[in-house]
Amino acid sequence: MSETTPTELDVSKLPAYQERMFVPKYADLTDVKVVAELYQKLIDRTIGSTEELEKFLADRSELDAAIDQEGAVVLIKMTCQTDDQERAGAYKKFIEEIEPVAKSMSDQLDKKFLKAQEKYPLDEDRYKVYIRDMRCDVEVFSEENVKLQTEENLLNQQYQAICGAMTVDLDGQEKTMSQMAKLLEEPDRSLREFAWRAVCDRRLEDAHKFEDVFDKMLSLRVQIAKNAGFDNYRDYKFKEYHRFDYTPDDCKNYHRAVEKMVVPVLKKLSRRRAKQMQLSSLRPWDAKADPKGREPLKPFETIEEYKKGISEIFGNIDSEFKLQFDEMDNLGLLDLASRKGKASFDGYLCPLSEARKAFIFLKAVGVDTDILALTHEGGHAFHTLACADESLLSYRNYPIEFGEVASLSMELFAMTYYNVFYNAEDAQRSKFNLLERVVNILAVAAMLDSFQHWIYENPEHSSANRAEQWVKLHELYYGQFEDWSGLKKERQFLWHREASLFQYPFYIIEFGIAFLGALSLWMQFKNDKSATIANYKKALALGGSRPLPQLFEAAGLKFDFSEETIAPLMEIIVKELSL
Repeated sequence: MSETTPTELDVSKLPAYQERMFVPKYADLTDVKVVAELYQKLIDRTIGSTEELEKFLADRSELDAAIDQEGAVVLIKMTCQTDDQERAGAYKKFIEEIEPVAKSMSDQLDKKFLKAQEKYPLDEDRYKVYIRDMRCDVEVFSEENVKLQTEENLLNQQYQAICGAMTVDLDGQEKTMSQMAKLLEEPDRSLREFAWRAVCDRRLEDAHKFEDVFDKMLSLRVQIAKNAGFDNYRDYKFKEYHRFDYTPDDCKNYHRAVEKMVVPVLKKLSRRRAKQMQLSSLRPWDAKADPKGREPLKPFETIEEYKKGISEIFGNIDSEFKLQFDEMDNLGLLDLASRKGKASFDGYLCPLSEARKAFIFLKAVGVDTDILALTHEGGHAFHTLACADESLLSYRNYPIEFGEVASLSMELFAMTYYNVFYNAEDAQRSKFNLLERVVNILAVAAMLDSFQHWIYENPEHSSANRAEQWVKLHELYYGQFEDWSGLKKERQFLWHREASLFQYPFYIIEFGIAFLGALSLWMQFKNDKSATIANYKKALALGGSRPLPQLFEAAGLKFDFSEETIAPLMEIIVKELSL
């Protein structure tokens, strides 16, 4: 299963959400002079009333959205075909020329707005979060960092290019990493081991490249934090992410709670798996295969079958979701199949801020987890579309912690309708796979987040120190029930496959927080589907216009990721999985 042609996204063919009022219709937003002139017009504008301030905000949102969408398009095209030099060049040009100007001039607009709103007060309930976020952005901005952040983005592109070029020869056929991963579900243990080792060997060939890229990233990030006046990059990143409602210590408490409440469940799952597979211990290539030796679940053969089935599932959850997904398909906003040259992301949702639509990138190969991937990104898409009518771009950009509740809840809602792809037995088997994945992700989030805290609290570490710390944490969360003997080097550099560590530092903790919310929402869904979906849609429509705890509250949830919340949810999963 493959698509040989990358997406040819043409936003000019998308229906316009509304006519531009400030940005000229045919403005070339890849021309740095045009972009600078538009920002300068706003910087020079006289504001003499609350009404004029609100018009200023509307025009700024329009400009920011248009430029954000231009950046999204070059990113989408580049990640859909990383080995296309024209696409790579367009992306490089945008981040080297447009983004630095937009960042610098945006800071001037932030300061202009904050000064004006002191003189011409805005509705407190409407603009409280906006003003809070704007003050934070001004605090973390440093002109010195604009160039450094551009360099960081170019390193991200290098990472994607390294990953996108990776293939393995299998019986004379060139296979992508995603296609090789499919073999880890095969009943034949020797085939699984071959696939696992082949992928690791290929990654190890480029281990020095990954290490070099990360060392350069680390150096840049340390300097970025210093330039912004922070003691370390972690504290800088928490501020930049607008994390007002939890602290690094809260995250460390989550790590400890997962070790106490989640790792024991992982142990139970692993013991049962080893017993079912008649193994004395599990090896890394035993984690994804069916423990009863059944053939891998194969939900679909073609991408068209895939899209049709997911559309039906969305329709069973709520008719509006089906309509929205089908429209994305009709508009060419889905690039779903694995092929050589695609970026290393398993999947992503990219908002098109001006059209107020959403694009989904995946690398489907016809396995069970592909259902999760598309329902997950579909949840993000519905979130983006739910707040499309919000006039402020800032409020259409929802906080990740709640954004992941939207996507992970959709994964769980979809379990009820797996009969679209499977018979009753296979549907139950797929449901168990997902619940096991929930437990695993709670642990992975803790492990990766803990790893990042260590990295940025100890920025002078060496590559060897980093490998040692990774193995220590991997042993804490997984080594107690997986046998990694004879795989020292493979284990030391296993973290290279985690794209978030390179591209989105401190991002992964949101999955842990959000899955706890999603599990609670799923329990509500099982008891009262219509009320749950109503609350879900109401909360999604708020976008980022409310503080994080209020977004959770709108969905009928409590914002908490302590042991107090984790413990009862683990009890539910243990019961569901008959452990």
